[in-house]
This record gives sequence, C-alpha cells and structure tokens, in this order.
Amino acid sequence: MSKRIGVLNYKGGTGKTTTVVSLGAGLAARGMRVLCIDLDAQGSLATYLGVNYTYSLAHVLLGQAEPQTCIVQARDNLDLIPSDNDLLQAEGNMWRSQSNSIVRQALTDKLHRFDQEYDYILVDFSPSASLLSESGLRYVRELVVPVSMSYLAMVGVRQVIQRLKDISPIPKNRARLHMILPTIFSARVQQDREVFGILRRHFGNKVADPIRKSMKLMEAPSHHKTIYEYSPRSNAASDYKLLVERILHNG
Repeated sequence: MSKRIGVLNYKGGTGKTTTVVSLGAGLAARGMRVLCIDLDAQGSLATYLGVNYTYSLAHVLLGQAEPQTCIVQARDNLDLIPSDNDLLQAEGNMWRSQSNSIVRQALTDKLHRFDQEYDYILVDFSPSASLLSESGLRYVRELVVPVSMSYLAMVGVRQVIQRLKDISPIPKNRARLHMILPTIFSARVQQDREVFGILRRHFGNKVADPIRKSMKLMEAPSHHKTIYEYSPRSNAASDYKLLVERILHNG
C-alpha cells in the first residue's frame, strides 16, 4: 500500500513544487517507486522536470484517458501525472455536469489502482481552494505544509489546518497534518529566526529541519534538473536529503 502525501500551503511561493520534486527524486534515489501528481493548472511539475506528455490529469478527470495512459517517466523510479491549463476547464466541466460529492471523490475513485504500484504518491496542490483541491485532500493521507519565512505563509498554515478540521467529519477522510517544512530559510535573517521559533512553539516536533535559502535551488528548474542533479553538494541538496530520511524513517 502506497503512502499518499500531499504538499500544500494556501500561500504561493512557499516551495511546494520544489519540495515535491526534491522529495520525490530523493525517495526514488533510495529505491522507492514514486508517483508525483500535479493538481496545479500551472503545470509546474512537468516544466521543472523537463518532461513531454500527451495526456494529462485533465483527460483522466474527464474520462478521456485511463490514468495509466497519463503517466510519464520523469526519472528512474520517478513517474509523473502532469497537469496544465486544461485542468481548469476539466474542473469546470465536472462541476457543471456532476454533483459536488462526485467531484470531491474523483481522485480517490480514479487513482486508487496505483496504491499497489508505488511506494509513495506525492500530490502537488494548487495554492487556491477548490473542489479539486478538496478531492486531493480526500485522496492523500498525510500533508506536508511548506512555510517560507514570512508571516503570510503562516496564515496559509492556519488555513490548511482549518480546512482539515472542516473535512475531518467526512466518512473515510483520514488526511492529517504530518509535517511543517520551513523553506527559504536564512539563519542570518532575524525574521526567519522569529518565524521558525513561532513554528517550533506551536507545532513542536512536527516542524522539520529547515530548507536553507539557496540560489542553486532557484536555478535548478530553469535547467530542468533536480537539486541533486544540478548541485548535489549544495546546502539545499543536503537539506532535502535530511527530509527524505525523515519521511523514510518516521513514516
């Protein structure tokens, strides 16, 4: 049975896609079979990893393609179901033609077959709330919330926690807050230290070691490379390797 992990913050610019790519590639390098699913119409996962595709998640949701047909191999042990702007149209069509309850259950109904094929399924959420986002929350079992070192990003954390509370009474929904991941962190910046301290006081051991601010990490997507490929000796590569070990050992 695969572990389904969502990466979500309702504030943009917190490093969601970077975390999905770096965590997925790190797990794959450790021999895990990993599937990344893009729930964001910006389609950043495919762009980041430099993969071409014919079918996307939109085709799956509209019943125009089987889920297996939409999978593309991004790296060894690392597969991807991409998205693009068609996802917005697909969600709108689903909303108009089906009941909200069907839409909210769509990902679970269509993707359950992958539970036996992958060790980890990572979901890159859009920063905006929607029916598809709620469908993602019903599909995943654990949430990693990346938090850049700003007070607005912490507001995004509160919004995620409130959304989990809102859907917790729903039968079969078992998503839980698994980890807070501080990102774009610099120990030399006072605000970063303050925000990190606030997170530690509120969430204790759920707060992971921070991902340090890194120019290499910012440059890697433009080269369609993971941080391990682009700058394997960088601080960012070391930090994400620690995150991979935490995920592997703590479940």
